[in-house]
Amino acid sequence: MAVTVRIPGPLRRLTQGEGELQVEAQTVGEALAILRQRYPQLGQRLFDGEGQLKPFVNVYLDDEDIRFLQELDTPLTDGAVLTLVPAMSGGDEKVAKNGREGER
Repeated sequence: MAVTVRIPGPLRRLTQGEGELQVEAQTVGEALAILRQRYPQLGQRLFDGEGQLKPFVNVYLDDEDIRFLQELDTPLTDGAVLTLVPAMSGGDEKVAKNGREGER
């Protein structure tokens, strides 16, 4: 199955600047394995040492979180879109305290 994988801005430095990648895969896990092989540094950011997705990495199949599907075993259809979304942390401490950016 031809699948598009969308790579968010913060991870594009690991894919030579590519924002969308095309892979041929039958499952989400197979698609991500192909990416790990092509881009080892990306694989290190997505997977732990035991081959499991890191907890802060979210993967969506056509806008649905794979955790609510069959996770890495989720089957893909031709033309499907996988989106990688690493959880972001941090931010402006003043914004967090006040709740709004305009109040600093």
